[in-house]
Amino acid sequence: MTGYQETLTDPSYARQIVAMTAPHIGNTGVNAEDPESARIQVAGYVVREPARVASNWRATGSLGAALREQGVVGIAIPGTRALTRHLRDRGAMRAGVFSGGAAAAPVDELVARVQDSPRMEGSALAEEVSTREAYVVPAIGEKRYTVAAVDLGIKGMTPHRLAERGCEVHVLPATATTGDILAVDPDGVFFSNGPGDPATADAQVAALRGVLDAGRPFFGICFGNQIFGRALGLGTYKLRFGHRGINQPVQDRRTGKVEVSAHNHGFAVDAPTDGPFDTPYGRAEVSHVNLNDGCVEGLRLLDRPAFSVQYHPEAAAGPHDATGLFDQFCETMEASQ
Repeated sequence: MTGYQETLTDPSYARQIVAMTAPHIGNTGVNAEDPESARIQVAGYVVREPARVASNWRATGSLGAALREQGVVGIAIPGTRALTRHLRDRGAMRAGVFSGGAAAAPVDELVARVQDSPRMEGSALAEEVSTREAYVVPAIGEKRYTVAAVDLGIKGMTPHRLAERGCEVHVLPATATTGDILAVDPDGVFFSNGPGDPATADAQVAALRGVLDAGRPFFGICFGNQIFGRALGLGTYKLRFGHRGINQPVQDRRTGKVEVSAHNHGFAVDAPTDGPFDTPYGRAEVSHVNLNDGCVEGLRLLDRPAFSVQYHPEAAAGPHDATGLFDQFCETMEASQ
């Protein structure tokens, strides 16, 4: 019943159509407090049945009105479960939402338009959704650390989670260089989630390598995890289905603990899971794996203060099993001072 507003405004969904499997969407309307970015990011929205009435004490408008105001197409179809099964059999694919039927354009022409649309492989989208100007999120309470956060499609809850722990967060554009990052004189560096193919992120990989060379503590999530992998000399690849939603089981390989986590990624890091491996920055290991498919869900350096995860520990909306990762980042910064 809730969480759809956070999904719609997650920059990691840029240029993607999102289909919901819950049968009724829009019950609680929309408000000005829950968005993860300044606008709706999805290219299209598919639901089974939109709520005709929004009912919640926090609501300031309806879902339908928000989509119309921002020019995002939505469609209600009776077969969202069938669509899900189709995608689970054949993998995530390009799609289109059209109106007017055959009178507007022949079906073959519409299919050709979809097939001519850009593939996600090779798409460089982080700079499209990133902030244009740097800004600061002040620490809540006493300031303990300064964090440079590179915005690759950052969700609003992420710097808030850091600020709750006494971090003054300097959010920098995706184009930030190593020099831009270190100019903040950060106690730690954070690379955010974001959309697109990590194979296109050469500039961000170069910036992170400079940070690792400087020995600054590093924490990355989602796209930041993939960039960390590339900085360590690993490859990335596109998942057939991707991981979406708030129910992905991830295991910490060091402790054996399993956390239910929120995911939104279509690419993954290709790394050996049978033990530590060598990198230009010393030994590293796969720290977390997905229990559904064995996908790499986290990396850590063993000789330097740097780690990352593929999922979203800020989890807005979603489970909060993994919020301790922000505490781990703060502990890493404390130990490095």
